[in-house]
Amino acid sequence: MLSLIDQQHLSRALALAQQGKGYVEPNPQVGCAIACNGKIVGEGWHQQFGGPHAEVIALQQSAEQARGADLVVTLEPCCHHGQTPPCTEAIIKAGIARVVVGCLDPNPHVAGQGIATLRAAGLVVELAEEQQAYRRLIAPFEKLITTGMPWVSAKWAMTLDGKIATRTGCSQWISNESSREIVHRLRGQMDAILIGRGTLTSDDPTLTARPAGPRIATRIVLDSQAILSVQSNLVRTIAEAPVLLVVGEQADGLRLEMLEKQGVEILRLAGPDRLSRIHQLLLELGKRRMTNILVEGGSEVLGSFFDLGAVDEIHAFIAPRVLGGKEALAPVAGKGVAEMTSAIKLANVDTRIIEGDVYIHAEVHHL
Repeated sequence: MLSLIDQQHLSRALALAQQGKGYVEPNPQVGCAIACNGKIVGEGWHQQFGGPHAEVIALQQSAEQARGADLVVTLEPCCHHGQTPPCTEAIIKAGIARVVVGCLDPNPHVAGQGIATLRAAGLVVELAEEQQAYRRLIAPFEKLITTGMPWVSAKWAMTLDGKIATRTGCSQWISNESSREIVHRLRGQMDAILIGRGTLTSDDPTLTARPAGPRIATRIVLDSQAILSVQSNLVRTIAEAPVLLVVGEQADGLRLEMLEKQGVEILRLAGPDRLSRIHQLLLELGKRRMTNILVEGGSEVLGSFFDLGAVDEIHAFIAPRVLGGKEALAPVAGKGVAEMTSAIKLANVDTRIIEGDVYIHAEVHHL
């Protein structure tokens, strides 16, 4: 069992790791602390993709104090050559005596071999009993590495009576400015932001992060008929961020050619229904090593992602307003579930009040 000081050092490593969000993908977020006689003498986190890993940065900071010290890290150290040399080699060379690991690496190139390598070299290695916080930290990486698909976050803003727009389609703005600032920070951490044709026509959105974040998200539109206009905000701002238009076999070739000349990438998907095409899209995004995507709507698109079981995380904003109207849209359409017992369950629910808006951030509990 880990000591209280070990747990405190793991908590510090966890906080360090979180600073890498948006910078390190498709790699996982990792934090590390090196302690000598209970005192931290070096720390680090994985700061950018292709850069040194958390353990290497912490070892450089601790220098000679690392010899005989404890190394505490949120994720099992790698033992293979990737963008950088194996961290296990650096740990052994530095003379670390003991390693405390938050959770095992799901990457099949590691998957327990990092710990085995360290133990074979004579180091004491202990694994945290409670690994949930460390696994949550790497959940997008784990999904990508094990399923070949990105982590999907769903976002919507709705009124107290569950509407995302009036009966005429007006939706700007439901949430307040502070809530929208949170959305812009989310966008700046994403590999892609996805909408459907309904949102495209009703809002003519830009879908960029303001101010810019660590990542520039590809703007994806599910638009089987290719109605995207060359005069749209998405096309006019294509120099700021890529646009990927997902179309069906029936899309007009001349329109597609015109859009391609403006720099829009066209992805043609064929399938018997929308769900199969979305599944194909997620696999394609996984091949492109996209780790996090944000689905911003509309209701049919969100419903399709939920029906497919593809949503992993939710960001919902509830504004203290009432719209009414049976024709006003709810955030999640699609087929839905037939019985209350089949309702999608959420985990790790965090609720905050943002200047009157209620912000609910949660993960989808997948069975």
